[in-house]
Amino acid sequence: MSRRISNLSLAQFFFFGVPLFSAGRLSATELSVNIKVNVGDGEPIESAIRRFKREVNKSGHLMELRHRRTFENSQEKAKRKVKEGRMRIKFERMQRKRMANRT
Repeated sequence: MSRRISNLSLAQFFFFGVPLFSAGRLSATELSVNIKVNVGDGEPIESAIRRFKREVNKSGHLMELRHRRTFENSQEKAKRKVKEGRMRIKFERMQRKRMANRT
């Protein structure tokens, strides 16, 4: 029988003092998080929490919440998106180079 850690089993998951989810209507700084991690029978809870944190980071909820903390007009948003795109391309280029060196 496996246990399950999800957003509902954690009482409140806070980031910068703002809850990531609530039971009612979402405000501008709240996000609905739907991340589930299955925990094996003999698996320590620390490794399950580590996997949960990794899934939260991969989902992008924390970055989105960080951007929603303050108002961002359309020009600032466009600049941020261009910058993120450049970083993503740079990261992909480094990954391709790293994979080419492996073989």
